[in-house]
Formats: sequence, structure tokens, C-alpha cells
Amino acid sequence: MPLPNQFQLAFLASFLGSLALLFAVTEFVKAKLHAAGYHFSDIILIGLEKKPREQIDPEAEAMADLTSGPYAQIVALALALVTTVVVYLKFGRGKRKPVLDPQVWKEFPLKQKIVISPNTAIYRFALPHPEDVLGLPIGQHVSVQAEINGKDIMRSYTPTSSDDDLGHFDLLIKAYEKGNISRYISLLKIGDKVRIKGPKGQFRYAPGLARELGMIAGGTGITPMLQIIRAALKNPLDRTKLSLIYANVNPEDILLKKELDELASKHSHRFRVFYVLNNPPPSWDGGVGFVTKEHIEKQLPPTDKDIKVLMCGPPPMITAMKKHLAELNYPAPRTVSKLEDQVFCF
Repeated sequence: MPLPNQFQLAFLASFLGSLALLFAVTEFVKAKLHAAGYHFSDIILIGLEKKPREQIDPEAEAMADLTSGPYAQIVALALALVTTVVVYLKFGRGKRKPVLDPQVWKEFPLKQKIVISPNTAIYRFALPHPEDVLGLPIGQHVSVQAEINGKDIMRSYTPTSSDDDLGHFDLLIKAYEKGNISRYISLLKIGDKVRIKGPKGQFRYAPGLARELGMIAGGTGITPMLQIIRAALKNPLDRTKLSLIYANVNPEDILLKKELDELASKHSHRFRVFYVLNNPPPSWDGGVGFVTKEHIEKQLPPTDKDIKVLMCGPPPMITAMKKHLAELNYPAPRTVSKLEDQVFCF
């Protein structure tokens, strides 16, 4: 359990201080009333016929003293303390300060490597504290830096985890033989560290951003899409519809297909996915070859002011997709996409 922070301690101190002050004021007022010939039970029964004090049942008076005297206040104080502790444990701790700093490189150790395919894995990095959050808005990414052959090399990656995942963050990375950072990370051992800085990026997802999101992803370009899909579908108040075209070369290149299929099945009224393969297996019911204009027209929402199309993948693929979208009357994306754009390229 994390130690309380200064604001939580201040809250507890002020609450207990106020309770102690109330207790002291009550005792003071009660003493003054007794000195003036009044009893607490007389005040409670004001408006009723008052019996002479000598006629009051001693046992009843003792019970009144027990329920209105210091014993009752001690019990009330104990109950207040217990209630305070319960409320604090359930609601008072909150999330810790985000770990990411857009101005400072920070190092995080590799905690776990989850192999997805022969050249792709989820690399799980530990945060300093088990209840830390990375602090990455949905749709944004981080920079990863490493010294390779005497040079500082930097690449951008979108974690597939979110701030609901405490104590760690995940990077889904496909290692390429000539890829500097990807190969460097693939050779990391448990406990080895990487330098991270962020958050970065122009896109920030929130419910209501669009009526519907169309997505086109290729290879590891699935990572920002998956982050957004997960966030949207786990929020019961989010009504955004999502359509994904996911292109790869071979069936084994389709990353996290099981999860995508499960999400599409569970949220069929909001999310659908269409796969495209260059080399499909027999009896394949998805797209074949490259993503075409017809695929986009059939699978994604038509252009409208309250829809967005998101794209992430290899540069040649993105260039081809821009051409298809233009032919379908979608507005041309900017060189550097902005959140308000209808067509956004990560």
C-alpha cells in the first residue's frame, strides 16, 4: 500500500482536528449548562412537561448520561475514525503523479517479454512504483532513445497499454534485421533499461470526438489503433463506432488477431475489423493483395463532418491510401496532421 501524500495527510489532519475541536466545544458548553442548572436531557425534552429532578428515575438518568455524556462522544469519535479510514482507503488514495515528462529522458527496466510471433513481442517495462501510471493520453506516443554504434538513435512508439495498467507500460515492437531501435530492444535482457520521453503527438482521443472512426493500419501500425479501440470499447458511456482495415503480408503477421476478433465479437454493434493479406491461406474470406479503394468504400464510413479516418503504416501504403481517399472525396490530410483534421496520419 502506498504511503499517503501531503494532501491526503492534510485532509486527515484537518478532519481529526475539527472533530477534536467539536468535542472540546461540546464539553465546554455542557459544563456551562450544568453550572447554570440545566441538564442535557432537559434540553432534548424541551416542550414536554418537565418533571422535578427528584422524580426522575435514577436508572433512566444514568442511561441518559451514558448516551449523551463522554461515553457517547468517545463512541462517536471512534466511529468517525473508522469511517475516515474506510473512506480514505477506498477513495482517498487516487492515482499517483504521471511518470512521463515531455522534457526529461527517463529510464525504465524491461520487466517481461511476451512473444507474439517469431520477430514480434510485447515488451513490458516497469515503472518506479507498482501503482505508478505512465501518464500517456490515448492516441499519443513516446520517444525511445538508445546509443547505437556511438550515436543516439531515437524512434517513436505507441504503447498498447493505458493508465489503467498500473506499474508498467507495454510496447508492441516488430524487430527488423536492419532496424536500429527495434533490433536493440529485441536484444534486451530482463532488467536492461531504455530511455523514454513523452507524451508526444497531435492526436488525443476522447468520447464524442467523432460519431465514427475509420481506421487503416499496416503491420505494427496497429498499435495506436489498438490503444484507441481498447479505450473506446471499455467505456460504457462511449458510443463511437469503429471500423478497422488491417493489412499484412502473411497470416502470421496479423498482430493480436485473437484480441481483435474477440473485441469485434463482443462489441459487434460498435466495432468491426476487416483483414487484408498479400499471401492469404486457402479459404481466406478477407481482402487479398493491397488495400483498395473498394475496400475503403465498403468497410469505412463515408466522408462526413462528424467522422474521422485514422491511418498508420509503412509510407508507401499511406501514400496509396491518401490517393484512394481523395478519389472517395475525403479531404486531403496535412503534411503534419492535427486533431481537427478529418483524415489523420500517425
